[in-house]
Amino acid sequence: MKILVTGAGGFIGGHLAGALIADGHQVRAVDAKPLDEWYQLHDEADSRVGDLSLLETARASVEGVEHVYNLAADMGGMGFIENNRALCMLSVLTSTHVLQAANEAGVERYFYSSSACVYAGEKQTDSDVKALRESDAYPADPEDGYGWEKLFSERMARHFREDFGIKTRTARYHNVYGPNGTYDGGREKAPAALCRKVALIALGRSDSLEIWGDGEQTRSFMYVDDCVRGTREILNGDFAEPVNLGSSELVTINQLADIVEEIAGIKAKRNYKLDAPQGVRGRNSDNSLFHSVYGWEPSITLKDGLEKTYAWIYDQIASSGRARESLNAQ
Repeated sequence: MKILVTGAGGFIGGHLAGALIADGHQVRAVDAKPLDEWYQLHDEADSRVGDLSLLETARASVEGVEHVYNLAADMGGMGFIENNRALCMLSVLTSTHVLQAANEAGVERYFYSSSACVYAGEKQTDSDVKALRESDAYPADPEDGYGWEKLFSERMARHFREDFGIKTRTARYHNVYGPNGTYDGGREKAPAALCRKVALIALGRSDSLEIWGDGEQTRSFMYVDDCVRGTREILNGDFAEPVNLGSSELVTINQLADIVEEIAGIKAKRNYKLDAPQGVRGRNSDNSLFHSVYGWEPSITLKDGLEKTYAWIYDQIASSGRARESLNAQ
Protein backbone atom coordinates (compact mmCIF):
# COMPACT_ATOMS: atom_id res chain seq x y z
CA MET A 1 0.00 0.00 0.00
CA LYS A 2 1.16 3.55 -0.73
CA ILE A 3 1.03 5.61 2.45
CA LEU A 4 1.86 9.23 3.27
CA VAL A 5 3.26 10.11 6.69
CA THR A 6 3.39 13.84 7.36
CA GLY A 7 5.63 15.08 10.15
CA ALA A 8 7.83 12.09 9.31
CA GLY A 9 10.97 13.93 10.37
CA GLY A 10 9.58 14.24 13.86
CA PHE A 11 9.51 11.85 16.79
CA ILE A 12 6.29 9.86 16.33
CA GLY A 13 6.30 10.22 12.55
CA GLY A 14 9.76 8.68 12.29
CA HIS A 15 8.75 5.65 14.34
CA LEU A 16 5.49 5.26 12.41
CA ALA A 17 7.21 5.44 9.02
CA GLY A 18 9.69 2.79 10.13
CA ALA A 19 6.94 0.43 11.27
CA LEU A 20 5.03 0.82 8.01
CA ILE A 21 8.16 0.18 5.95
CA ALA A 22 8.95 -2.91 8.04
CA ASP A 23 5.54 -4.29 7.08
CA GLY A 24 6.24 -3.82 3.38
CA HIS A 25 4.34 -0.61 2.63
CA GLN A 26 5.57 2.09 0.28
CA VAL A 27 5.97 5.18 2.43
CA ARG A 28 6.18 8.79 1.33
CA ALA A 29 7.65 10.74 4.23
CA VAL A 30 7.19 14.53 4.31
CA ASP A 31 8.41 17.12 6.81
CA ALA A 32 9.24 20.83 6.74
CA LYS A 33 12.65 20.30 8.38
CA PRO A 34 15.80 19.77 6.29
CA LEU A 35 16.62 16.08 5.94
CA ASP A 36 19.68 16.36 8.15
CA GLU A 37 17.40 17.46 11.02
CA TRP A 38 15.04 14.48 10.79
CA TYR A 39 15.16 12.20 13.81
CA GLN A 40 14.90 9.11 11.62
CA LEU A 41 15.61 9.02 7.90
CA HIS A 42 14.57 5.73 6.29
CA ASP A 43 16.41 4.77 3.12
CA GLU A 44 13.38 2.84 1.85
CA ALA A 45 11.05 5.85 2.09
CA ASP A 46 10.34 8.53 -0.50
CA SER A 47 11.52 11.31 1.82
CA ARG A 48 10.61 14.87 0.87
CA VAL A 49 11.10 18.27 2.44
CA GLY A 50 7.99 20.42 2.07
CA ASP A 51 5.85 23.02 3.81
CA LEU A 52 2.48 21.34 4.13
CA SER A 53 0.81 24.55 5.25
CA LEU A 54 0.86 25.37 1.52
CA LEU A 55 -1.98 23.76 -0.41
CA GLU A 56 0.18 23.08 -3.48
CA THR A 57 2.70 21.16 -1.33
CA ALA A 58 -0.09 19.18 0.31
CA ARG A 59 -1.52 18.28 -3.10
CA ALA A 60 1.84 17.09 -4.41
CA SER A 61 2.39 15.07 -1.24
CA VAL A 62 -0.90 13.12 -1.38
CA GLU A 63 -0.69 12.32 -5.07
CA GLY A 64 -1.03 8.59 -5.65
CA VAL A 65 -1.30 7.52 -2.01
CA GLU A 66 -4.12 5.45 -0.51
CA HIS A 67 -3.78 6.31 3.20
CA VAL A 68 -2.61 9.47 4.96
CA TYR A 69 -1.28 9.76 8.51
CA ASN A 70 -1.23 13.47 9.29
CA LEU A 71 1.11 14.05 12.24
CA ALA A 72 2.54 17.37 11.05
CA ALA A 73 2.23 20.29 13.50
CA ASP A 74 4.28 23.07 15.06
CA MET A 75 4.36 21.90 18.66
CA GLY A 76 6.46 20.91 21.65
CA GLY A 77 6.30 20.55 25.40
CA MET A 78 4.44 22.84 27.78
CA GLY A 79 7.19 25.45 27.72
CA PHE A 80 6.77 25.76 23.96
CA ILE A 81 3.00 25.68 23.61
CA GLU A 82 2.37 28.18 26.42
CA ASN A 83 4.78 30.67 24.86
CA ASN A 84 3.99 30.12 21.17
CA ARG A 85 0.21 30.08 20.92
CA ALA A 86 0.08 31.83 17.55
CA LEU A 87 2.55 29.41 15.98
CA CYS A 88 0.55 26.49 17.34
CA MET A 89 -2.65 27.94 15.92
CA LEU A 90 -1.02 28.34 12.50
CA SER A 91 -0.81 24.55 12.30
CA VAL A 92 -4.45 24.80 11.27
CA LEU A 93 -3.17 25.61 7.78
CA THR A 94 -1.36 22.27 7.60
CA SER A 95 -4.30 20.39 9.12
CA THR A 96 -6.70 22.01 6.65
CA HIS A 97 -4.63 21.71 3.51
CA VAL A 98 -3.54 18.10 4.02
CA LEU A 99 -7.16 17.07 4.63
CA GLN A 100 -8.42 19.11 1.69
CA ALA A 101 -5.77 17.68 -0.62
CA ALA A 102 -6.44 14.12 0.59
CA ASN A 103 -10.14 14.50 -0.12
CA GLU A 104 -9.53 15.97 -3.57
CA ALA A 105 -7.16 13.10 -4.43
CA GLY A 106 -9.65 10.41 -3.40
CA VAL A 107 -7.54 9.11 -0.51
CA GLU A 108 -9.30 6.16 1.12
CA ARG A 109 -8.42 6.82 4.77
CA TYR A 110 -7.05 9.82 6.65
CA PHE A 111 -5.67 9.81 10.20
CA TYR A 112 -5.45 12.98 12.27
CA SER A 113 -3.22 13.14 15.36
CA SER A 114 -5.07 15.20 17.93
CA SER A 115 -4.10 15.72 21.57
CA ALA A 116 -5.29 15.44 25.14
CA CYS A 117 -4.88 19.23 25.16
CA VAL A 118 -8.38 19.42 23.64
CA TYR A 119 -9.91 18.55 27.03
CA ALA A 120 -11.75 21.12 29.10
CA GLY A 121 -9.48 22.83 31.61
CA GLU A 122 -12.09 22.75 34.38
CA LYS A 123 -11.85 18.95 34.44
CA GLN A 124 -8.07 19.04 35.08
CA THR A 125 -7.67 21.29 38.12
CA ASP A 126 -6.71 18.63 40.70
CA SER A 127 -3.70 16.31 40.88
CA ASP A 128 -6.05 13.50 41.91
CA VAL A 129 -7.77 13.87 38.56
CA LYS A 130 -10.60 11.74 37.25
CA ALA A 131 -9.47 10.07 34.03
CA LEU A 132 -10.71 11.95 30.97
CA ARG A 133 -13.38 10.40 28.79
CA GLU A 134 -13.78 11.45 25.17
CA SER A 135 -16.98 13.37 26.03
CA ASP A 136 -14.99 15.60 28.40
CA ALA A 137 -13.82 17.72 25.46
CA TYR A 138 -17.19 19.50 25.56
CA PRO A 139 -18.31 22.10 26.54
CA ALA A 140 -15.11 23.28 24.89
CA ASP A 141 -12.35 24.83 27.00
CA PRO A 142 -9.12 23.38 25.57
CA GLU A 143 -5.50 24.44 26.10
CA ASP A 144 -5.24 27.95 24.70
CA GLY A 145 -3.66 28.01 21.26
CA TYR A 146 -2.50 24.45 20.67
CA GLY A 147 -5.61 22.78 22.11
CA TRP A 148 -8.01 24.99 20.18
CA GLU A 149 -6.25 24.19 16.89
CA LYS A 150 -6.44 20.48 17.62
CA LEU A 151 -10.12 20.59 18.56
CA PHE A 152 -11.02 22.64 15.48
CA SER A 153 -9.13 20.26 13.21
CA GLU A 154 -10.90 17.27 14.81
CA ARG A 155 -14.23 18.86 13.91
CA MET A 156 -13.05 19.58 10.39
CA ALA A 157 -12.08 15.93 9.89
CA ARG A 158 -15.50 14.91 11.15
CA HIS A 159 -17.32 17.21 8.75
CA PHE A 160 -15.19 16.14 5.78
CA ARG A 161 -16.22 12.57 6.60
CA GLU A 162 -19.89 13.54 6.86
CA ASP A 163 -19.99 15.81 3.81
CA PHE A 164 -17.56 14.12 1.40
CA GLY A 165 -17.30 10.50 2.54
CA ILE A 166 -13.56 10.34 3.19
CA LYS A 167 -12.87 7.91 6.05
CA THR A 168 -11.31 10.13 8.69
CA ARG A 169 -10.03 8.75 11.99
CA THR A 170 -8.77 10.72 14.99
CA ALA A 171 -6.66 9.82 18.03
CA ARG A 172 -6.15 12.03 21.05
CA TYR A 173 -2.54 11.39 22.03
CA HIS A 174 -1.63 11.53 25.72
CA ASN A 175 2.05 12.50 26.28
CA VAL A 176 4.04 10.24 23.99
CA TYR A 177 7.70 9.59 24.83
CA GLY A 178 10.60 7.39 23.72
CA PRO A 179 13.97 7.46 21.95
CA ASN A 180 14.74 9.23 18.68
CA GLY A 181 12.99 12.45 19.59
CA THR A 182 13.46 15.94 21.00
CA TYR A 183 15.26 16.08 24.33
CA ASP A 184 16.56 19.65 24.47
CA GLY A 185 16.15 23.06 22.85
CA GLY A 186 12.75 24.01 24.26
CA ARG A 187 10.32 21.70 22.47
CA GLU A 188 10.92 18.55 24.53
CA LYS A 189 8.33 17.10 26.88
CA ALA A 190 8.74 16.16 30.53
CA PRO A 191 10.07 12.57 30.19
CA ALA A 192 12.78 13.58 27.71
CA ALA A 193 13.61 16.74 29.66
CA LEU A 194 14.05 14.82 32.92
CA CYS A 195 16.10 12.12 31.20
CA ARG A 196 18.38 14.83 29.81
CA LYS A 197 18.75 16.59 33.15
CA VAL A 198 19.48 13.38 35.03
CA ALA A 199 21.96 12.28 32.35
CA LEU A 200 23.82 15.58 32.71
CA ILE A 201 24.06 15.00 36.46
CA ALA A 202 25.26 11.42 35.92
CA LEU A 203 27.92 12.74 33.52
CA GLY A 204 29.07 15.34 36.03
CA ARG A 205 27.89 18.30 33.98
CA SER A 206 25.15 19.49 36.34
CA ASP A 207 24.72 19.37 40.11
CA SER A 208 20.96 19.68 40.57
CA LEU A 209 17.71 18.55 38.98
CA GLU A 210 15.39 21.36 37.99
CA ILE A 211 11.67 20.50 38.09
CA TRP A 212 8.99 22.84 36.80
CA GLY A 213 6.32 23.53 39.41
CA ASP A 214 6.15 21.69 42.72
CA GLY A 215 6.35 18.29 41.02
CA GLU A 216 2.96 17.18 42.30
CA GLN A 217 1.13 17.79 39.02
CA THR A 218 0.05 14.47 37.51
CA ARG A 219 0.19 12.98 34.02
CA SER A 220 0.17 9.67 32.19
CA PHE A 221 2.85 8.91 29.59
CA MET A 222 2.62 6.52 26.63
CA TYR A 223 5.65 4.80 25.13
CA VAL A 224 5.99 5.37 21.40
CA ASP A 225 5.64 1.68 20.41
CA ASP A 226 2.14 1.60 21.94
CA CYS A 227 1.37 4.87 20.16
CA VAL A 228 2.40 3.52 16.76
CA ARG A 229 0.40 0.33 17.21
CA GLY A 230 -2.70 2.23 18.32
CA THR A 231 -2.37 4.79 15.54
CA ARG A 232 -2.34 2.11 12.87
CA GLU A 233 -5.28 0.24 14.37
CA ILE A 234 -7.32 3.43 14.62
CA LEU A 235 -6.72 4.34 10.97
CA ASN A 236 -7.64 0.85 9.76
CA GLY A 237 -10.61 0.40 12.10
CA ASP A 238 -14.29 1.15 11.74
CA PHE A 239 -14.67 3.52 14.72
CA ALA A 240 -14.93 7.05 13.31
CA GLU A 241 -15.08 9.37 16.35
CA PRO A 242 -12.06 10.74 18.25
CA VAL A 243 -10.66 8.25 20.75
CA ASN A 244 -8.08 8.49 23.53
CA LEU A 245 -4.71 6.90 22.82
CA GLY A 246 -2.66 6.96 26.00
CA SER A 247 -1.49 5.08 29.06
CA SER A 248 -3.62 5.12 32.20
CA GLU A 249 -0.54 4.81 34.48
CA LEU A 250 -0.88 8.08 36.40
CA VAL A 251 2.20 9.52 38.11
CA THR A 252 3.31 12.83 39.58
CA ILE A 253 6.25 14.61 37.98
CA ASN A 254 8.18 13.87 41.18
CA GLN A 255 7.48 10.16 40.70
CA LEU A 256 8.56 10.43 37.08
CA ALA A 257 11.84 11.95 38.28
CA ASP A 258 12.20 9.17 40.87
CA ILE A 259 12.02 6.53 38.14
CA VAL A 260 14.61 8.26 35.97
CA GLU A 261 16.95 8.67 38.94
CA GLU A 262 16.57 4.98 39.79
CA ILE A 263 17.41 4.01 36.21
CA ALA A 264 20.48 6.26 36.27
CA GLY A 265 21.56 5.03 39.70
CA ILE A 266 21.74 8.50 41.22
CA LYS A 267 19.81 10.68 43.67
CA ALA A 268 19.88 14.35 42.76
CA LYS A 269 19.26 17.55 44.66
CA ARG A 270 16.01 19.03 43.33
CA ASN A 271 15.42 22.65 42.41
CA TYR A 272 11.74 23.51 41.98
CA LYS A 273 11.00 26.32 39.56
CA LEU A 274 7.55 27.42 40.67
CA ASP A 275 7.09 30.14 38.04
CA ALA A 276 7.73 27.85 35.07
CA PRO A 277 4.96 26.72 32.66
CA GLN A 278 3.14 23.73 34.13
CA GLY A 279 -0.07 23.22 32.17
CA VAL A 280 -3.08 21.67 33.87
CA ARG A 281 -2.78 20.29 37.40
CA GLY A 282 -3.75 16.74 36.50
CA ARG A 283 -4.50 14.71 33.37
CA ASN A 284 -5.06 11.01 32.79
CA SER A 285 -6.47 8.91 29.97
CA ASP A 286 -9.69 6.94 30.35
CA ASN A 287 -9.13 3.99 28.01
CA SER A 288 -12.49 2.28 28.36
CA LEU A 289 -13.69 3.32 24.89
CA PHE A 290 -10.41 2.38 23.22
CA HIS A 291 -10.38 -0.99 24.99
CA SER A 292 -13.98 -1.74 24.05
CA VAL A 293 -13.28 -1.03 20.37
CA TYR A 294 -9.77 -2.49 19.92
CA GLY A 295 -9.54 -5.08 22.71
CA TRP A 296 -6.32 -3.80 24.31
CA GLU A 297 -4.82 -0.60 25.66
CA PRO A 298 -1.31 0.89 25.91
CA SER A 299 0.46 -1.17 28.55
CA ILE A 300 4.24 -0.71 28.20
CA THR A 301 5.16 0.37 31.71
CA LEU A 302 6.66 3.76 32.38
CA LYS A 303 9.78 2.20 33.87
CA ASP A 304 10.36 -0.06 30.86
CA GLY A 305 9.85 2.78 28.42
CA LEU A 306 12.01 5.20 30.37
CA GLU A 307 14.88 2.72 30.53
CA LYS A 308 15.09 2.75 26.72
CA THR A 309 14.51 6.49 26.51
CA TYR A 310 17.11 7.37 29.14
CA ALA A 311 19.71 5.08 27.57
CA TRP A 312 19.26 6.74 24.18
CA ILE A 313 19.38 10.29 25.54
CA TYR A 314 22.38 9.49 27.75
CA ASP A 315 24.26 8.12 24.73
CA GLN A 316 23.36 11.18 22.64
CA ILE A 317 24.69 13.57 25.27
CA ALA A 318 27.77 11.51 26.12
CA SER A 319 28.77 11.01 22.48
CA SER A 320 28.23 14.64 21.49
CA GLY A 321 30.26 16.04 24.36
CA ARG A 322 27.40 18.41 25.13
CA ALA A 323 28.09 20.30 28.31
CA ARG A 324 25.25 22.77 28.44
CA GLU A 325 22.10 22.36 30.50
CA SER A 326 19.02 23.91 28.90
CA LEU A 327 17.54 25.41 32.03
CA ASN A 328 14.90 27.24 30.01
CA ALA A 329 13.49 24.07 28.53
CA GLN A 330 11.20 21.33 29.78
